Amino acid sequence: MIRHIFRVTLLFTAACAHAQTPATPPSYADLPLAEQIARITSEPGVVRAHWGVSVTKMDGTPVAAMNDGQLFQPASNAKLFTTAAAMALLPMDEHLKTQVIGSGLYDGGTLTGDLVLKGVGDANFSGRPVPFVRVPAGTTAPHRDELRYIDELADKVKAAGITQIKGNVIGDDSLFPNDPYPSDWSIDDSPWYYGAPINALMIADNAFNLKVLPGATVGSKPAVVMDPALPFYTVDMQATTTAKGGESALDIQRSMGSRVIRIYGTLALGSAPYSQDMSIAEPAEYAAAALKAALEARGISVTGTVTAKHAAFYETSFTRHSTEPIPKLMRFSRDTPLGATPACDACQSKVLAEHTGPRLGDDITITNKTSENQHAELFLRQLGFYYFNAGTSAQGARVVRYFLTKTVGIDGDDFLFFDGSGLSGHDLVTPRATAKLLAYAATQPWGAVWKESFPVGGEDGTLRARFPAAPLKDHVFAKTGTLSEARGLSGYVDCASGQTLIFSIMVNAHTPRTSDDQKAMDRIVAAIAATN
Repeated sequence: MIRHIFRVTLLFTAACAHAQTPATPPSYADLPLAEQIARITSEPGVVRAHWGVSVTKMDGTPVAAMNDGQLFQPASNAKLFTTAAAMALLPMDEHLKTQVIGSGLYDGGTLTGDLVLKGVGDANFSGRPVPFVRVPAGTTAPHRDELRYIDELADKVKAAGITQIKGNVIGDDSLFPNDPYPSDWSIDDSPWYYGAPINALMIADNAFNLKVLPGATVGSKPAVVMDPALPFYTVDMQATTTAKGGESALDIQRSMGSRVIRIYGTLALGSAPYSQDMSIAEPAEYAAAALKAALEARGISVTGTVTAKHAAFYETSFTRHSTEPIPKLMRFSRDTPLGATPACDACQSKVLAEHTGPRLGDDITITNKTSENQHAELFLRQLGFYYFNAGTSAQGARVVRYFLTKTVGIDGDDFLFFDGSGLSGHDLVTPRATAKLLAYAATQPWGAVWKESFPVGGEDGTLRARFPAAPLKDHVFAKTGTLSEARGLSGYVDCASGQTLIFSIMVNAHTPRTSDDQKAMDRIVAAIAATN
């Protein structure tokens, strides 16, 4: 049983009304930067944690360091390595094309055979606006129609003259082998959007939103709204509505492989809806179900059922496969574009509809700005597919390792990645390796565009609420990383002197459920900017 417990408690006391503003942290501005970093990381709230810092000039010349050669769990700072490799090695102007293929016999408007929705690893087969749209701090992004492209494909199938399908609707994610969860992804993360599985037919980020609203009367069951409103998952509601002003405490459970979501606990009358983004555990079948529903809504009869097509996964050892040496990196020879479906004259297949996704390059920005785990994982698989015709995380990590060691010149013992996003508990990297990657990228033709994909302090992405005031607002360009007991922040900062410096700050084994380490991290960035 997978469990994730959320408790929302509204308790107001006189003490809360008179809460004191926290004391201003001490200033060490008169000390050298290395000493400032040592003092900040030795303060009571963060001294028990393990800290690593590397600060360099743009040419890689060291400025200050603390434990910069030690290995840390990077969290989402791992996305820097994945997206840099993708920028350097994948065709950023290429567009992936998701297709609907009718396979069988055609008689007028009737297809006797299966309708196949063929996934090609498009990370933005969803309602997300592309290119990236900035959402200012304190505001909420507008509602997204996550199935808009499914509807467009259904319209095209109807326009092709199809009125009846005597067969199944198949979600086909076989372009990549069936390896949905990278090594050491926690089972506790799998029900939630950030731990959603990875596949070649990703729909709506492989996630859906679940809202729980209090009932109309005390003792009644709360209501549930799902978005998209597809009847794929069902809810077993065991929670009750309690008196107004009471405690709201919900316990949401979903067993592995089950389509039943169980909700327990209480929700106070008149309280705000509880909202949670949950993972779609069977995305290929979910996408097929969405297409079938869209076809039927347009009057197209489907006599069969919904199913999925997967490719077998054979790799036996991630470490062995991902670290196998590459004598020379060469694109796998193929006549079709990345992810395209080869022509098939003998199989009576016909492309009835096609959706052209955005540029791969546009997804680099989305991946880094909003720290999308599934998008980073798809880039990793695209690297493996592009160079070895094997869209597995191990082959993608093998390409990344080649790029980092042979091209960037990073010591192979300074990192070990088991995924592309940083969610794996096995990922390790040194701050000096991260700083070296940032220095290398600054010398490359793609480096400026890659830097533009980073969150900007006080402006957008995962930094929109951090560094909100001068002099750091609009002058910190960095990738964040957050796990329960690990955090990272690496990028570029404009300094008071006018120069730009590179920094990588990582902290592991910090006290969970506090932000003291993040505050210390931001103070270190401020010290870097002010001292240089």
